[in-house]
Amino acid sequence: MSEEMKDSGEAKECPECGGRHLVRDYERGELICEDCGLILDDQFIDQGPEWRAFDVEQGEKRARTGAPMTYTIHDKGLSTEISWKNKDSYGKSIPTRNRAQLYRLRKWQRRIRVSNATERNLAFALSELDRMASAMGLPRNIRESAAMIYRKAVNRNLIRGRSIEGVVAASLYAACRQCNVPRTLDEVASSSRVGRKEIGRTYRFMTRELKLKLIPTKPQDYVQRFCSELKLTGDVQGKATEILKDASEKELTSGRGPTGVVAAAIYISSILCNERRTQREVADVAGVTEVTIRNRYKELTERLGIEIQL
Repeated sequence: MSEEMKDSGEAKECPECGGRHLVRDYERGELICEDCGLILDDQFIDQGPEWRAFDVEQGEKRARTGAPMTYTIHDKGLSTEISWKNKDSYGKSIPTRNRAQLYRLRKWQRRIRVSNATERNLAFALSELDRMASAMGLPRNIRESAAMIYRKAVNRNLIRGRSIEGVVAASLYAACRQCNVPRTLDEVASSSRVGRKEIGRTYRFMTRELKLKLIPTKPQDYVQRFCSELKLTGDVQGKATEILKDASEKELTSGRGPTGVVAAAIYISSILCNERRTQREVADVAGVTEVTIRNRYKELTERLGIEIQL
């Protein structure tokens, strides 16, 4: 291969005929042009695996790497862990005479994994984060984002003078906003051991100090989840989205809580689609009061010209 191709990495086209049909022959270790037969590289390296797996168990046995790195564990999952099962690598039970030694090994393994105060803080905080995320049914990407935000707060020394639970809850709330899976402060507070006010205060402080750029939540972000919890069909969801779109065009959503507006839109659409839900049912799912739904309901029906037969 010419020097120009070596500098630019693998060739994109054949220098002889200009063809782009390049084939990797792993048996001979060659990169060949299909059009003219020119050998572009005769020392091609196979970067892929040398084995095939036909099920998950076989794949795990033949894998040459461990679990992927994760920010939700204080040591990023890179350290080893002694299983709680009293079995060896072959699946055989460990004799009773050796179990005391295995217990001591487990104990010291747990101790050396946490070597200083920062790691101890992270170990407790990230286990709390995992507990809260599980209680709220949040996916893996949000847990990773929340763990990253918390680690940044620790590195900037923003934890001092604040409770670990409060900072964890604020990180989780910010991660939900970041990943467009919004949760209200009340929902986060119900899964944590701190109050709504402290979470809100810590969240505002962290966004200011870490310069987190978070877009305000829109009522449309809550439609799918609320309709699913109310067991409403896609027709109601689509109608509620249309109502919210018209309301935002007429600036009826600005300056109002997104959950209150979306609750009123779902209540209206459920009546229009003959899948009526009471104001109490909608209010319980959205986490607002019935008075809020009534106020927003009157605004939307009057300003958008929606006629409802009660």
